[in-house]
Amino acid sequence: MDLSLRALAALLSYPTEELRAALPEVRAALATPTFAPVMPALDGLLAHLASGDLLDRQEEYVVLFDRTRSLCLNLFEHVHGDSRERGPAMVELHGIYAAAGLEPNAGELPDYLPMMLEYAAVDPARGAELLGNAGPVIDLLHGRLAARGSPYAAALRAVLAFAGIRPSAAPRAVEPVETPESLDAAWEEAPVTFGPGVDPDAECGGAALAAKLRAARRNPNPMPARRPVLRHVAALNGG
Repeated sequence: MDLSLRALAALLSYPTEELRAALPEVRAALATPTFAPVMPALDGLLAHLASGDLLDRQEEYVVLFDRTRSLCLNLFEHVHGDSRERGPAMVELHGIYAAAGLEPNAGELPDYLPMMLEYAAVDPARGAELLGNAGPVIDLLHGRLAARGSPYAAALRAVLAFAGIRPSAAPRAVEPVETPESLDAAWEEAPVTFGPGVDPDAECGGAALAAKLRAARRNPNPMPARRPVLRHVAALNGG
C-alpha cells in the first residue's frame, strides 16, 4: 500500500473535519522523492485546507469540482461526457478495481480521480499506467486550476509527477462557474443507457480504455456529471 497516493486521494476529496485532523499525517505520507519537487506547492494546499472556516473550504470545493464542468474530477466526463460510450468504460474500470479488491464509495463513479489514486495506492505499477493514459485529462485539469490560481493545482501536478508526465503551460482563459439554471438546462437531454452490450462499437477493452482517456483533447468541455455534493473520505490508514 502506497500511503502517499492515498494521501493525494484524500487531498482531492471533499474537505471534512476528519481530513483536517489528518493533515499532519497526510503531509508526512506525501514526503517522498516522487513528490519532493511539488512539495512546496502541496504545502500551500495543506495550509489552505487547514485555514478558515470548514464551510468555506467545502463551498470552494463544490464550486470548483461540482459546479464547473471543465474541472470535474470524473475523468471520463472530459472524454465523452454522458454519451453511451461511457458505460462500457465504467464497466472496464470497475472490473480493474474489483480485481484489486476495491469498490468505489457510495455515490462515486469509477472514473473519479481520487478512486483512481486509491487503486494506484494498491497497485502502483498498473496505477501509474492507468493515470498515464489519463495524462491528457489530468494535464487539462491542472492547467485550468493553475489558471485560476487554485491551490488544488498542486495536487494535480503531483498526480502528473507520479505518472511521469511533465505539465504543459496553463491556459489563459478561465472557465465560468456553472449556475443551477445552466446545469438544469444541460441535463435536459435524452437518457443514456449504460452497460456492456448496449453499443457494440462502444465496448471497452484495455486498449480502447486507454484510447478514450487520451482522447480528452478532442472534447475538453463535456456535459457535467450529476453527482452527490457530499463525499466520504476514507481513513488514510483504513481499508
